[in-house]
Amino acid sequence: MRFGMFIPQGWRHDLVDIDPAEHWQTMHDLAAHADAPDSGWESIWVYDHFHTVPVPSATEATHEAWTLMAAYAASTTRVRLGQMCTCVAYRNPAYLAKVAATVDLISGGRLEMGIGAGWYEHEWRAYGYGFPDAPARLRMLREGVDVMHQAWTTGSATLDGEFWQIDGAVVQPKPLQEGGIPMWIAGGGEKVTLKIAAQYASYTNFNGGTEVFAEKSAILRGHTDRLGREFDSIVRSANFNTIVGTDAADLARRLAAVEARVAPHLGPDGTARYMAHYSAPEALVGTVDEVVAKLSQYRDLGLGYAIHVFPEAAYDRSGLELFEREVIPALAE
Repeated sequence: MRFGMFIPQGWRHDLVDIDPAEHWQTMHDLAAHADAPDSGWESIWVYDHFHTVPVPSATEATHEAWTLMAAYAASTTRVRLGQMCTCVAYRNPAYLAKVAATVDLISGGRLEMGIGAGWYEHEWRAYGYGFPDAPARLRMLREGVDVMHQAWTTGSATLDGEFWQIDGAVVQPKPLQEGGIPMWIAGGGEKVTLKIAAQYASYTNFNGGTEVFAEKSAILRGHTDRLGREFDSIVRSANFNTIVGTDAADLARRLAAVEARVAPHLGPDGTARYMAHYSAPEALVGTVDEVVAKLSQYRDLGLGYAIHVFPEAAYDRSGLELFEREVIPALAE
């Protein structure tokens, strides 16, 4: 199993009570920690969102994903760099292909492209993108992925589409990586998203617990079989909300600290919604042995890449370091 970690960027209220002037240093230091040769992390990740969750805040930061991609490309040397996931509608896909190719060059060929149809209606409307229905957003995804694939493999893109009209957009230089930047098609939509993934993805990303993971994997296999593509050529990944403790008391202390930190900013209902992420089927909340056991179940189902959110990371690295010290070695390839 391979491992990635999300760097706090504010979206999940994971930089609250830190002076905005100190945000970049906080994020940079965590990225540098992950970048160390012996950290166990293969990649670092950000979210492509503009407004906080579960409550959109008028005062709390959410730092922009592709600006961070460029900053991490220049300030790290080893870890791969990803977004989970870029919303295809937030940027013209030919422009996005150009941006991503430049970031790949700056990083020395370490970029991953997480791409999806988008879902956060509040920020769509706030930023003037409207909010098309799900079928339309998925058609936008298909068009955008086509444009990026063309751009990175041929150096230009043309599409007379329903949503974008691209006419010979030049993307030079192309990405450093042979065949273009690896695509992570995010989402578990069975009829469209997983079909797009079967055609274009190097990686998939879907969540929902072990049963859902197994069901989506079977559907993905059906799509690859129909296309004549080798199923195992696609690495399956999932994201995990992760809190690990040395024992039950330590775990309870950590959960209480997270809740106490966000409660003044979210109110009772928002706090309950926030903390529900740490009891959901895909949560990884437990002692070292419990977390290893749950990840082992996923590994046995074919999970090849686990990407972790540590809500404590900007304030307390001890849980993150415990994970690095005891969980990663138990499961790493």
